[in-house]
Amino acid sequence: MDNLWKYLLGIVVIFITWTLISYVVGSSLVLPDPLTVIRTIATELKRLEVIYALLTTLSKVAIVLAITVSVGVTIGFFVGLNDTVYDVLRPGILVIQAIPIITWLALVMFIWGIGWLGPVIVSILSLLPHTILSTAIGIRTTDKRLIEMAKVYKVKPSRVAKDIYMGSVLPQFLSAMQVIIGNVWKVVVVAEYMCGDKGIGVLIAWARQSVAVEKVYAYTAIIITIGLFVENVLNHFVKKTLKNWELV
Repeated sequence: MDNLWKYLLGIVVIFITWTLISYVVGSSLVLPDPLTVIRTIATELKRLEVIYALLTTLSKVAIVLAITVSVGVTIGFFVGLNDTVYDVLRPGILVIQAIPIITWLALVMFIWGIGWLGPVIVSILSLLPHTILSTAIGIRTTDKRLIEMAKVYKVKPSRVAKDIYMGSVLPQFLSAMQVIIGNVWKVVVVAEYMCGDKGIGVLIAWARQSVAVEKVYAYTAIIITIGLFVENVLNHFVKKTLKNWELV
């Protein structure tokens, strides 16, 4: 409960700071005040077009997370098991991770053009390397003595994977999930802005073209709110999972 009050106090501080800065700037075309943005949010959320765009963006986020986690963990698990494979593939994974989003956007637009698929592909390519490396590092940091002991006592491979490898991967995986969930919203919305045909990112692009600055802030605030909610739920889940894991 104490943390909740601190969190709410932080939001109040942001609200007051935003109000003061908007007053100093004195231009709604640069920084509208928070009350204007809140009223705009309330108005926009009554429009079916905005609800549909929001659901479209959320569906892309869910698909990106599902593919990134399932594929990334699977590849990372097998990459981490073999030192040679890890050493050979690691430079390539790091290169893919270092490629700017704008480069992926350009390539995707050349191949698939404007549409639903582009933002999903861009987001997966941007986030997948981190998941693979985090899982592989977790596998590689597994205590080798536990593996040798399991071999001596002829423990089933399924038990070794579940109780030893997963115990080592779990902290790395949960940490990677926090990073991915913190970035997936930004990546998806930016990709929608550049090469999407539907979604919140597209609405932001339209609002920019019509110089509806308050709508740009409103759509951004909606995504930030959802992202913070999901991130806080994940943090609670992470702490609970790690605590239960330590007790087992």
